[in-house]
Amino acid sequence: MLAALMLAGAFGVHAQDKARRTDVLFWSQAEREAHFRDMPAIFAGNTVKHGDHVHALPQGRPLRPRWPDGQSLEAYMSAHKVAAVMVLQHGRVRIERYGLGFNATGRWTSFSVAKSFTSTLVGAALADGSIHSLDDPVVRYIPALKGSAYEGVNIRQLLSMTSGVRWNEDYSDPKSDVARMYSAPRVSGEPALVTYMKTLGREAPPGSKWVYKTGETDLIGILVTQATGKTLAQYLGEKIWRPYGMASDAAWLKDETDGTETGGCCISATTADYARMGQFILDGGKINGKSVLAPGYLADATHKHASTDTPGIGYGYQWWTYDDGRFTGIGIFGQMMHVDPKRGLVIVQLAAWPSAVGPDEIAARRAFVAAVTAGVDAETTPTK
Repeated sequence: MLAALMLAGAFGVHAQDKARRTDVLFWSQAEREAHFRDMPAIFAGNTVKHGDHVHALPQGRPLRPRWPDGQSLEAYMSAHKVAAVMVLQHGRVRIERYGLGFNATGRWTSFSVAKSFTSTLVGAALADGSIHSLDDPVVRYIPALKGSAYEGVNIRQLLSMTSGVRWNEDYSDPKSDVARMYSAPRVSGEPALVTYMKTLGREAPPGSKWVYKTGETDLIGILVTQATGKTLAQYLGEKIWRPYGMASDAAWLKDETDGTETGGCCISATTADYARMGQFILDGGKINGKSVLAPGYLADATHKHASTDTPGIGYGYQWWTYDDGRFTGIGIFGQMMHVDPKRGLVIVQLAAWPSAVGPDEIAARRAFVAAVTAGVDAETTPTK
C-alpha cells in the first residue's frame, strides 16, 4: 500500500507558487482537518453541476458495527480522525455519523477514490462510442505519446496499471517520478503530465507487470477528455451526477495553468453523494433501468486483472478488488468508497488520518469494514 503515496503526484504547482498541491502531504493535523473540506477554495477546479432531481436515500434500520473487542463506532472515529461515515444497505441509510466538526452539507476531498470515478467515465465513453475499444492503443487518443514507451500500450493495460512503463512510486524520494511528474517544461497545447510521461522508459512488456501509477490514471482522464471533447467534470455531470440525482455540486481539481483535471485524484463531494455514487455502481451503473456504461464494462472493471502486494487483494480497472467479490476505491488519509454486492452494502468513509497510508490506520479501516459486515451478518444468522 506504500504505492498509494503516488496519489500525491496528482498535485501540481499552484499559480505564482502561492500554494503547491504537494504541500498537502506535509500539512499539520490541524491543516488537514481544516482544508480537506475546502480544497476547491485553495486550488483550481471545475464544478460538477447537480440537477433538480435528487436520488432519495431513505432511512433504514440502525446498524451497529460489531468489533471483536466491543469497540464503539464513536471511539473508532475519534481515534482515527474520521470526519464522516455513511453505510447504505439496499439503498437505505443504516449508519450516518460525523466528526471533526464536519457535517452533512460539507464537501470532503476524496483523493484517489477519484480513480474509480475516472474508470467509470471510461465505461460511459465506451457506451457512447467516443472510445471504440479497450484494446485501442493509447496513442490513438493521446497522439503526443507517439514515440514514447506508451506506444504499444492499450487502454486496458493503462486501466489495470500494467503498462510495463518504468515508474518510481516512492514519494519520499524527491527524484521519484511521483515527485517530478508535473515538473516537465511547459509545451504549448500539451498537458504537463503528458510532457513528463513521454520521458519514461520501459521495464516490462505491456500487460506483464503491475505497478501502481497515479500518473497513468491522469493519462486516462486526459484520454477521456480527448475522446469526448468534454472536461471530466462536464462528462461526469452529464452522464451520472445529474441523471442519477446527486444532491449537491461537486468539484474536480485541475492544473491551474493547462486546465487538465487530475483523473487520479481530487474530487470534492458530500458524504451522501459519495454514497450515491457507490449505490449507482452497486445498481449496475444503471439509471431508470438503462445502463450508462458499455455492456459488461462494470463487471470487467471490478474484478481482478492484476495481483498486488497484499494477499487476497487485486486490482481491476482503477478499483481494488477482493477475492470474495467486494471492491473499493481508496484514497490517502483515510478516504474510502466500498461496495459489497453480496450484502447490498455501500460503505463511505472520509477522514484526515495523521499519515497518508499508515499501516495502523489501514488495519483499523479494514477492521471497521469487517465490523460493519459482521453487524449485517449477525442480523441474518439464526440464534441458537
